[in-house]
Amino acid sequence: MKILVCISHVPDTTSKINFTDNDSKFDTNGVQFVINPNDEFGLTRAMWFKEKQGASVEVVTVGGAEVEPTLRKALAIGADTAIRVDAPATDGYSVAQELAAVVKEGGYDLVIGGRESIDYNGGMVPGMVAAMTGASFVNTCISLEIDGNNATAIREIDGGKETVTTTLPLVIGGQKGLVEESDLRIPNMRGIMMARKKPLNVKPAAQGSEETKTVSFEKPAPKGDVKLVDADNLDQLIDLLHNEAKAI
Repeated sequence: MKILVCISHVPDTTSKINFTDNDSKFDTNGVQFVINPNDEFGLTRAMWFKEKQGASVEVVTVGGAEVEPTLRKALAIGADTAIRVDAPATDGYSVAQELAAVVKEGGYDLVIGGRESIDYNGGMVPGMVAAMTGASFVNTCISLEIDGNNATAIREIDGGKETVTTTLPLVIGGQKGLVEESDLRIPNMRGIMMARKKPLNVKPAAQGSEETKTVSFEKPAPKGDVKLVDADNLDQLIDLLHNEAKAI
């Protein structure tokens, strides 16, 4: 089985976020980037298929040379090869077109992406890749088993879970539950050294068309001052909640 894991290069959630050019561009200075958490769950599941079923695992991302450390981390975790599509990842539709071109060329049985990335939270790329390549698609996937050409997946739905069966080729949008956080792998020294020798191929862009454009960013409003009320003064607390906070 040939697996492709789509990796997003996203800011660590602990990073301080700022914008430049009149709040129209994200300021990357001083920001630590990581593998998108939903993608990391998918990569870990792919490693299980590699170890238990002999699958080959490739990882891919769309972006400039700055994303290569993130791909190297995926290689250190255990992926066999990496692909960087040399195009800016500025629009979900164009990213999906670039990934779909890689999928069509590579002839993958299983494509694993994250349900959404934690930067823009678009939640659209895996579904569009499936549509562009004619593959089956399961989103919000929390369990996946492969038996030959058949796949059984469990996905989250409103109020419960749904079990579905389908055939390969398959694209999934994975999330926590596909593996647990305790199953995630930290690259060891041997993996890091081996990752330096594994292939990282740079492919030219397929020139996907952008359908959206970021006009501006806006930070959430700063938190207001906190008022402390004595635990015994319930009348004041109720008055503030009713007349000032408008919470009751």
